[in-house]
Amino acid sequence: MQSIFDKETDRRGTGSMKWDVTPEELPMWVADMDFETAPAVQEAIRERAAHGVFGYTLIEDDWYEAYQNWWKIRHNFEIPRDWLIFCTGVVPAISSIVRKMTTAAEKVVVLTPVYNIFFNSIYNNGRNILESPLKYENGAYSIDFEDLEEKLADPQTSLMIFCNPHNPVGKIWDKETLEKLGDLCVKHHVLVLSDEIHCDLTEPGKDYVPFASVSENCRKNSITCVAPTKAFNLAGLQTAAVIVPDPTVRHRVNRGLNTDEVAEPNVFAAIAPAAAFGKGGEWLDELRAYLFENRHYAEAFIEKELPMLHVIKAEATYLLWVDCNALKGDLSDFSDFIRKTSGLYVSDGQEYRQGYGFLRINLACPKSRVEDGMNRLKKSILAWNEKF
Repeated sequence: MQSIFDKETDRRGTGSMKWDVTPEELPMWVADMDFETAPAVQEAIRERAAHGVFGYTLIEDDWYEAYQNWWKIRHNFEIPRDWLIFCTGVVPAISSIVRKMTTAAEKVVVLTPVYNIFFNSIYNNGRNILESPLKYENGAYSIDFEDLEEKLADPQTSLMIFCNPHNPVGKIWDKETLEKLGDLCVKHHVLVLSDEIHCDLTEPGKDYVPFASVSENCRKNSITCVAPTKAFNLAGLQTAAVIVPDPTVRHRVNRGLNTDEVAEPNVFAAIAPAAAFGKGGEWLDELRAYLFENRHYAEAFIEKELPMLHVIKAEATYLLWVDCNALKGDLSDFSDFIRKTSGLYVSDGQEYRQGYGFLRINLACPKSRVEDGMNRLKKSILAWNEKF
């Protein structure tokens, strides 16, 4: 049966970062989707655009209610209105929070491999990255709590940036893991900044656990960044929310966001989330099913055609994390080789730290493009093997 997500949108010539490539190349790198957003969001934007006046804009009740209702219904987490702060994006929020909640030369813990922009937000603000590498055993990832506690116990560590679900490995952290992490951070006086932007892109039938919902320790010692931008493909509208339960922490975060001038919406930034969370549930469920069909196709293709590669089983995100370390040779420039030999543009795992020999492949596109991408990957792997 034909799906609405089978439609091949043409994003060339639209200023798309993802599609700023040559005509023969296929971009499957940066984490945005090639799908049109939900019809309810499109209609809300068209209706507002038709008004024709685009002045300074307030955050109105429907924005707060959309987040509150969505997290209560979808994620069993009640968020009081005053916990919510508007921000122009998760990355601007993270950078602002690093500046406001830490001081220069302090250390920020991250579990690697992890979203590479975390590193920019830390380094660009004069703080130091303290990596706690995830355990990678039998093709799966887990937290090395012994190493993590050692890093948290460092007197110079003041913040941990956490990713839930985890990009790029696609892991949904369970309640017990979150509770243990939360307790350790309270024990060592380390504030948790949880990036949960991928939370609505879980495998059908599975949900994520909001970090702040787990325990009193997690609630009072956390800042959570969320947005509809990944799930509904709205990154270009610059809209997100910061959830801060503790009033003292919230005051400081709010002052930081306002000082950095990232707390005021553009005219569509509040309308789009209200429409997405208010009327986009059915569309999102269809999207999740489609994304995981793409994932299953890619996994089966690689298992059959490229058995020397290993795909990390994922419960969330539309990102395929592929272990290529069984291949011969130096894989330092492997992603460049793939792009040169087949035109397939994917992300090099080294960008995420602890990712040598891995590739991150974006599957959020029509299945026809996933098929094209897998065939291009096979072409490049065969060409690589011919060298040895």
